[in-house]
Amino acid sequence: MKTGKVPENILKRSVLGQIRTKRKDVAGGAGPGEDCAIFLPPGAGSGGIAVCMQETAVALEDERYDFGGAGLRLTMGHLIQKCANNLAASAARPSALLITLLLPENTEEKTLKALMAEAENKCRELSLEIAGGQTRVCAAVSAPIAVASGYGVCLESACCRDKGYAGRAEPGQDIVVSKWIGLEGTALLAGYNREGLLSRYPAWLVDEASGFGRYLSVLPEAEAALEAGVCAMHDASEGGIFGALWELAEGGGVGLSVDMRSLPLRQETVEVCEFCNVDPYRLMSGGCLVMTAKDGPGLAAVLRERQIPAAVVGRVTEGSDRILWKDGEVRYLDRAGRDEIHRYLSNIICRKETGKQKGDEK
Repeated sequence: MKTGKVPENILKRSVLGQIRTKRKDVAGGAGPGEDCAIFLPPGAGSGGIAVCMQETAVALEDERYDFGGAGLRLTMGHLIQKCANNLAASAARPSALLITLLLPENTEEKTLKALMAEAENKCRELSLEIAGGQTRVCAAVSAPIAVASGYGVCLESACCRDKGYAGRAEPGQDIVVSKWIGLEGTALLAGYNREGLLSRYPAWLVDEASGFGRYLSVLPEAEAALEAGVCAMHDASEGGIFGALWELAEGGGVGLSVDMRSLPLRQETVEVCEFCNVDPYRLMSGGCLVMTAKDGPGLAAVLRERQIPAAVVGRVTEGSDRILWKDGEVRYLDRAGRDEIHRYLSNIICRKETGKQKGDEK
């Protein structure tokens, strides 16, 4: 199998298909498009505890663009933000974190200390407590691996005992997207290709693109959306906006109709993706929250009042057709596939190993 998420058909067949034991106090558990499990203990009222998990090969902040043979490596702060986003999109307020670190045998103590210092800095920013975890040196790993398990308290007004989270997308609802697509991948690619980009584009554009990491939190829009009566939320990340739309529809068992021209895309992302020959619609899109609402324009207006860019991009439909419109032409959305950044980095590693000249194939 290729790097990145396991393909959905394999996930359903070999992972989800093996999970059969169920409990009444676990809601919103394992399933396509489900980023959090919700625990609803008896006597806990209408609220609950949301739990999510994220993992990555990890690097220190000043080494994050040295991908090497390990492929994509994120920082501890980036990993923790992804956990917090998952919780916020499940109508939960992030509160605590467990961290597991698996380290290669050549790791020095100063590296371990620096990784945990970066983790603590991000947790302080998000008011999260590192409540425990495991730290182990393993001969089986060639790069540090971090696994973060996030915990949050569900908002009682948003948590449904039969669904376990804010809700599901239903036919007739509008689809609203916050900020812009491709932010996460643009920042990573711009940082990695800085010298090459500077040979073609002005420094301000490259600096702006590589600084998109400042937009990666979806906590403000999730909070505002809950107050405005959002029906369902899903944070875009690996697989890009196309992956997020597919997972949102799959989780609700619904179709959708989306106008691709309405999907918000920064010009910096367009330029970086053209330089790297990647598809911005399938590029990591952390920082972008996909929402459904009965009144999409009203929800978008509330977000914009709070200085959060937002756009209505389509509607949820009956059936299972997931349709994309562009200039009068119709295409069907494919199931979530491999993120473009993994394909790009795999090609980089392959060229280094084989000595091929610069060039990229889809």
